[in-house]
Amino acid sequence: MQLYGGLALYGLSIALQVRAGLGLAPWDVLNQGVSRHTGLSMGTVTIAIGALVLLLWVPLRQRPGLGTVSNVLVIGLVVDAAMSVVPAVHALWARIPLLLLGIVLCGAATGLYITPRFGAGPRDGLMTGLHRRTGRSVRLVRTCIELAVLATGFALGGSVGVGTVLFAVAIGPLSQFFLRVFALPEPASPVASPVVASGGTGDLVEHSDERGGSVRL
Repeated sequence: MQLYGGLALYGLSIALQVRAGLGLAPWDVLNQGVSRHTGLSMGTVTIAIGALVLLLWVPLRQRPGLGTVSNVLVIGLVVDAAMSVVPAVHALWARIPLLLLGIVLCGAATGLYITPRFGAGPRDGLMTGLHRRTGRSVRLVRTCIELAVLATGFALGGSVGVGTVLFAVAIGPLSQFFLRVFALPEPASPVASPVVASGGTGDLVEHSDERGGSVRL
């Protein structure tokens, strides 16, 4: 329930940020840009890109979990459902709180879907896989991925603005706060979790949420 509640809330948070029209997180900028060029719904594009990213796990030897596959499917479906019921907002005084609500909900959703330890999202797995294969730091790998995605999305016409900057600044602290709020008791016998990857280069002790906020577990 916590996993799927978090994923549903994540999809809703994306829809709210889209309706605010003040800028999106990097991956959502890309999703929106592709959507505008293909005519597909943003939720459909979110699922498609998530599936493509998941394919990149194969050469990186990453193993998906229930949370990984659910992340690809549920978030996109909820984005489309939420977009169909959340009306477009034009007044700036209404768009600003809508943006803020969307970012806070995204932080809460991150805490909800990560803490059950059912597996990292596809974009997180890409980050941890590249970290292990290249030996580069998590921050460097994540930053390079986010910048590349943001630039591509912007070139395709995705929404970049003050909301993009605010998301980048706020999502890390929000995610860390909600990870503590929704933390589950540790199992009696520790079980390896794909949320935190370990390998020959040492244990990875940082985790980054799907839209770019780095938090220490």
